Amino acid sequence: MRVATTLNTGTESTVENRKVQDLAPRSAPVQGRSRERTRLILDVTSELLEKVGFDDLTTVLIAKGVGISVGSLYHYYPNKHAILHALGLRWLEEIEQALGTIAGWSVESMDSDELLDKMLTTHLAVYRKQRAVLTLVQAMFAVPELRELDTRHDDMVIGHMAEIFRRMGIQRHPKERERLGRFYLEMTHAAFLVIVNQNGQRARRTLDDLRMVMSTWLQHHLQ
Repeated sequence: MRVATTLNTGTESTVENRKVQDLAPRSAPVQGRSRERTRLILDVTSELLEKVGFDDLTTVLIAKGVGISVGSLYHYYPNKHAILHALGLRWLEEIEQALGTIAGWSVESMDSDELLDKMLTTHLAVYRKQRAVLTLVQAMFAVPELRELDTRHDDMVIGHMAEIFRRMGIQRHPKERERLGRFYLEMTHAAFLVIVNQNGQRARRTLDDLRMVMSTWLQHHLQ
C-alpha cells in the first residue's frame, strides 16, 4: 500500500527503465551454520536500517556488521535489494502467521469489540517486532525490485480480513467484504506505522483512538 516515502531511488525514468536485479539468495541455507548466518545478515540489516536508513545502507556496512567480508556476503545474497527482499519476506511470513492465529479463533462466538481488540494487539505485535519497519515498508513500495512484496502484503491482509468479516456475520457480496478488508488494511497499517514510532502514553492513546474508530466502523457494518 502507498506510504509516505522520502527514499532516494533515482529519477522516475531511471527507476522504471532499470533492469530488475536478481533477488534470489545465492543458495538456500541447509546447514545450521548457514541458516544462522542468513538470520544474522537479516537481523544486522534491520539494525542498520534503523541506524543509517535506506539510502546509506550498503553491502559493505552489512558485511562489517555481520563480521564477514563483502565477498562472503555475496555468497548469500547478490545485492542489497536481495537482502531487503529476504527481510521483507520474513516480515510477511510473520504477518501471515498472525493472520493464521486470528483465523483459528472462535470468531463466530466472540464479542466484536473483544475480537477487534485481540486482532489489533496480535497484528500490532508483528509491526513492533520488526526493527525499522517504517523504512522497510517504504522500501517495499518505493523500490521496483521490492514492490511485489507490497502487493503481496496487501492481498494477504485483505483476503484474510474479508473472511473474518464473513465469519463475524457481515453477509455482503464478496467484493464488498474485500472493500471492507482494504479499509481495515489502510486504517490499521497507517496507524501501526505511527504507533511503533511513539513512546509510552502517546502510543497507547493512538491505539485507543484506532480501536474507537474501528469499533464504530465495525458496529455500523454488523447492523
